[in-house]
Amino acid sequence: MKATYYGQSCIEIEAGGKKLLFDPFITHNPLAKDIDVTSIKPDYILVSHGHGDHVGDLINIQKQSGAKVICIAEIANWLGGQNIEAHGMNIGGGFNFDFGRVKMVNAIHSSALPDGSNGGNPAGFVIYADGKKIYFAGDTALTYDMKLLADENLDWAILPIGDNYTMGADDAIKACDFVNCKNVVGVHYDSFPAIKIDKDEVREKFVKAGLNLKLPAIGESINL
Repeated sequence: MKATYYGQSCIEIEAGGKKLLFDPFITHNPLAKDIDVTSIKPDYILVSHGHGDHVGDLINIQKQSGAKVICIAEIANWLGGQNIEAHGMNIGGGFNFDFGRVKMVNAIHSSALPDGSNGGNPAGFVIYADGKKIYFAGDTALTYDMKLLADENLDWAILPIGDNYTMGADDAIKACDFVNCKNVVGVHYDSFPAIKIDKDEVREKFVKAGLNLKLPAIGESINL
């Protein structure tokens, strides 16, 4: 399963013969200036919540690709008002798509859309595809609800590690224990001064915890 990182929390996963793009924020990310947004044409766009650093390129990429959006019901309604097709979900619900299954899970954060509209509740996703289970946590604090995923036998967890707005590295390490997953892709760091991290220090913490942490460069692809 190929995953390509585009900065902040934006990652594209190829699963079930489809391209799934999570939380598209590229154009206004100074670290992603070398990414050609017009070349990104996913089949699906999954949105964890309504903040600008997660939906910044949502509408443009959807219009150029025709991708179906998967998101919380309130964001689906907001997109519907702009004539964009979206599949609305809510926390705890799952749905079978042509690439596999998506379950929407809890995240502890805030959520309002850039124009002030109601963004509903923030969320994460578990993706079941190609015989693998991938947890995309979205923007979240450490929460005991993560323990509900311990029996899923997750292959990878995509976790925020930038601190300040989300959990930092120390809580992300605890989250790995909660969800029972040793393979981690770190996201949501370095894009702004408040979430700048020392990558060497973070890597060392994960190694000491016996965890496999990947911090791909922007534009880099890795295998999950």
